[in-house]
Amino acid sequence: MLKTVLLQLGASLVATAIAAVFFGPRGAISAAYGGLACTVPSWIFALRLGVMARRQLATVTGFVVGEFIKIASIVGLLVLFPVLYPEVHWGALLIGLILALKANLFAFLVRN
Repeated sequence: MLKTVLLQLGASLVATAIAAVFFGPRGAISAAYGGLACTVPSWIFALRLGVMARRQLATVTGFVVGEFIKIASIVGLLVLFPVLYPEVHWGALLIGLILALKANLFAFLVRN
């Protein structure tokens, strides 16, 4: 699970570099935030799942609740960003978010 988070982090860095080239510093900040808005809740969710598995507490209900909290925090972070950074570049933010979300597809290609 942590390899998936590392792939998301790598995709966020790639998105930040691409946005910096095409949109400048404002785009780089927006793309980095878009990627991290997805990566940080996923990392916390992966840590929580690891702790639950080690303690033999893993249940379907715990997984679903954790996934709901992860999605709610992603949405909350995305809503909070324009308030904190009014000069957001929406195209770059979407590039960062989409690349971080699609990095999960490549997790199946990485061997454990």
